[in-house]
Amino acid sequence: MQSSEHNGFASNSPNGRDAHNRLLESMSAVGIANKDVVEAPYLTQEHILFREQVRRFVDTEVKPRGEQWEEAGFVPRDVLRRMGELGFLGVRYPQAYGGSEMDSIATAILAEELGKSTFGGFAVTVLVHTDMASPHLANAGTREQLERWMPDIVAGKKIAAVAVTEPDAGSDVAGIRTSARREGDNYVLNGSKIYITNGVHADIYFVAAKTDLAAKGSRGISMFVVEKGTPGFSVARALKKHGWLSSDTAELVFEDCRVPVANRLGEENRGFYAVMKNFQNERLVLGAQAIGEAQAAIALTLEWVTQRRTFGTTLWEKQAIRQRLAMQAAKVEAGRQLVYNTAWLASQGRDCVKEVSMLKAYCGELVNEVMYDCQQFHGGFGYMREAAIERMVRDARIHSIGGGTTEIMLEEVAKRMIPSRDRT
Repeated sequence: MQSSEHNGFASNSPNGRDAHNRLLESMSAVGIANKDVVEAPYLTQEHILFREQVRRFVDTEVKPRGEQWEEAGFVPRDVLRRMGELGFLGVRYPQAYGGSEMDSIATAILAEELGKSTFGGFAVTVLVHTDMASPHLANAGTREQLERWMPDIVAGKKIAAVAVTEPDAGSDVAGIRTSARREGDNYVLNGSKIYITNGVHADIYFVAAKTDLAAKGSRGISMFVVEKGTPGFSVARALKKHGWLSSDTAELVFEDCRVPVANRLGEENRGFYAVMKNFQNERLVLGAQAIGEAQAAIALTLEWVTQRRTFGTTLWEKQAIRQRLAMQAAKVEAGRQLVYNTAWLASQGRDCVKEVSMLKAYCGELVNEVMYDCQQFHGGFGYMREAAIERMVRDARIHSIGGGTTEIMLEEVAKRMIPSRDRT
């Protein structure tokens, strides 16, 4: 997903300017002065203010209530609507639809700060909506489609999900079997989707389906908007997960589900390229989320080891422990810089598939490595459900799997390490 400067979405409508000004006013209200801006080549004052506003929301609205959402299995709608009111759900979308027209650096900031909440399920609920599902509309939607759906998406009135993965097609998008047969002014969808985040409670689904069953490989896939309540579309079941418990995940079924031709996004049979394009944005935010989680885990562990006493001293006084944490902190900072450098490249419209693949692989593995050490240093308490680190360990496991496994990401990097003429 490109920033507004590159995707042609910039708007000077009065309503859009008003919405953007309200966001800037609310960000200024956090009291961050110019003297507080940390010297960083990628961050503007607007970025700094935005980070502080997201951080304040997480501290006051998420951390006190997150355990309740873990028990309930989803994030309440009033929380998401509040995020819409604050401008968090349309960071890079046009002002005309209530967005803020910021860049991919702001997207990374949002993901990193949500990751620091320590509730990975909450973070991914938001990020699927903002940066994995709705970009399909932002990138390929017609003016009529954008006007119809985007304002409610940005406001948090309609929550989005993206439905690509199937029982026999995960990262291998070309292998999907859900079909969409053209009948007059409609397409008839048949098939199923699995592991769909936001799948139980979403209002709008961006669905990949085969429109040309004779086409081989990646050809013949199209993207559709399917709204909740469409006849023939149903949530087959809510799925129980190892982690991300505050995120609802579902299996979806399409049985002669009639979708208007007007709900197709972009050209027929070009959906594979839309999915591939948005994978870059998805992997960027997942990497940023993982880095946020790793930072939060180290902070929690520092608090623990500087207070926990064994054999007459604190754990921090043991050289092996403090040096392992120091090394993990160094690795996390390296990953963080990779995230923001890549976000900057994306904001400039540069090709950064290699860098995105690097950071997704690196951050996805690193967050699990960090969690292992942090739980280890918590001792027996770290194995108890009442410990935040126990939940964070479970939540982190998906980062080397979802959005592209580490192995696939490393293949994407390897393919770009040698000149194209030398590839076999």
